[in-house]
Amino acid sequence: MNVADSVGFAERFRRFENSAASELGDFTTTRRVLRISLLAVIIGLASAVIAFLLLRLIAFFTNLFFFQTLSFSGDATPAMSTLGVFIVIVPVIGGLIVGLMARYGSDRIRGHGIPEAIEAILLNGSKVQPKIALLKPLSSAISIGSGGPFGAEGPIIMTGGAFGSMIAQFFRLTSAERKTLLVAGAAAGMSATFAAPIASVLLAVELLLFEWKPRSLIPVALASAAAATARRYILGVGPLFPVPEHPLNVGLDGLAACLLAGVLAGLLSLILTKAVYASEDFFAKLPIHWMWWPAIGGVVIGVGGLIFPQALGVGYDTIGALLQGDVPIKVIAGILIVKSTIWAVSLGSGTSGGVLAPLLMMGGALGGIEAMFLPAEGLGFWPLISMGAILGGTMRSPLTGIVFAFELTHDINMLLPLLIAVTTAHGFTVLTLGRSILTEKIERRGYHMSREYALDPLEITFAREVMRTDIVVLPETLSIKDLSKLIPTDLGQRVQHMYPVVDSEDKFVGVVTRRELRAAIQQVKGTAAKKHLSDIARYDAQVVYDDEPLRVVVERMAATGLTRFPVVHRDHPRDLVGSISLNNLLAARVGQLESETRREQVLQLPKLKSKRNGETEERDVD
Repeated sequence: MNVADSVGFAERFRRFENSAASELGDFTTTRRVLRISLLAVIIGLASAVIAFLLLRLIAFFTNLFFFQTLSFSGDATPAMSTLGVFIVIVPVIGGLIVGLMARYGSDRIRGHGIPEAIEAILLNGSKVQPKIALLKPLSSAISIGSGGPFGAEGPIIMTGGAFGSMIAQFFRLTSAERKTLLVAGAAAGMSATFAAPIASVLLAVELLLFEWKPRSLIPVALASAAAATARRYILGVGPLFPVPEHPLNVGLDGLAACLLAGVLAGLLSLILTKAVYASEDFFAKLPIHWMWWPAIGGVVIGVGGLIFPQALGVGYDTIGALLQGDVPIKVIAGILIVKSTIWAVSLGSGTSGGVLAPLLMMGGALGGIEAMFLPAEGLGFWPLISMGAILGGTMRSPLTGIVFAFELTHDINMLLPLLIAVTTAHGFTVLTLGRSILTEKIERRGYHMSREYALDPLEITFAREVMRTDIVVLPETLSIKDLSKLIPTDLGQRVQHMYPVVDSEDKFVGVVTRRELRAAIQQVKGTAAKKHLSDIARYDAQVVYDDEPLRVVVERMAATGLTRFPVVHRDHPRDLVGSISLNNLLAARVGQLESETRREQVLQLPKLKSKRNGETEERDVD
């Protein structure tokens, strides 16, 4: 950053501070959120239309590839095809087309959407190339329409996000505001696809926003709500997967079994995640260009489809059947063996498709197995439990998994069992997997991202708690000659790089740095030497108020390039109370680290006194 950029940034930061309230509050959000929210609502409505078009486009390619008809009807599935053994060729053709599009269009269309959206946010300033908004849905429709075992939600999330980012780039916005609009488009796409507006917002918070602030939550929530409203008129009202009503009062044995279901879902999440990246490692070792990988993966998909046709395509009908509890064991086995295998291989090959629908199907199949030996709680109970748990474990998004399962079915009685199973699966994978199926791809590209959200310790620690009070202050009337006599006794023996300057009434008026003092003292014998401290002091000094959180102090340091400030009272800004520097901020962080690592027993059991043989004996109470 050059000098001009630094000055411009400092000026923008000053305007940002002035636009905030004069007193500290719970949030830093400004009225600018209203304009961003309006754009988010427009993006949400457009994303609903995009979701509708993509679903119709998938149906078109499904009809074209498997039935050789030109139709946008979504009633037909690959399992209904009469191609026989020639069904093996269809995914290969689709994979070849997707590979060519990725090679000569954009390699950003590879993958299942959410990691690519995360990467755009973390690495590209939330800027997505406009061509992604066209190539991603087209490649995904071809991939899924040719039998790819994916869901449409990942591509819709990425496409909605690309559209939101593209709209944001037409306006003069910050990177944070572009991120909000990108995520608004992504959440709206998922909301329109599944009729799950609340889960879509939670997914945005847990995976994409990397913050929980009104400035982003409000626009994203409004975009999701707008998309869910528009869906009613173009795709219909939810729930997407109606289920038989389950009992409100699940017994203790049923709730305990939810713990086991959570562990099993976590184990399946672990296996699926390892399988996907083992497949990716395998393809990376092939001595051919990655453009051909989707076609090779298409061979595996085709063979899997020949063995088990229900494994091809999105499979919403199969998910619905699992939740109704009327799926035979051979279908359940086919999902767990064939569907999971071709899904892992095809994802590893770098083709385009989503992960939510396949995870729902595999979780439902796991629940179908569990229903054979766990307590009977009604049809579809354990498939639904395992669907939510597999999302919480594989995607590391427990709140999304719970609410998503509820919104897909509208069965509110399932919230308590889902809470137990989903958090158990989440805990299992947190302890056994370093990365999720979504973040592993980011890590393999050399970047680390944390999925833990916590209040910044600098937000709840104030300047008055860490400032230095034993500081030397200098009167502005002090002559430079007299100042030079102080160096051996005061200034020379103290590590103080910034000295507050006060007037005759001991009121703060400015600052002078140690370097400036030394330069003035060196010139004290010159004819043009400065006479008094007031000649070199800076009277427009930046200050810190004693009640400001350290986050604000850090931001002011970043904006101004200064690392030391005088601290004054907010109500009486000429009353000096201390100084603050980077070392003080580090000391605050050390204190926070100690609170997280130091273990101590605060309360102890009382000791009882008893007399034995005339002597007093103390013993602990058991």
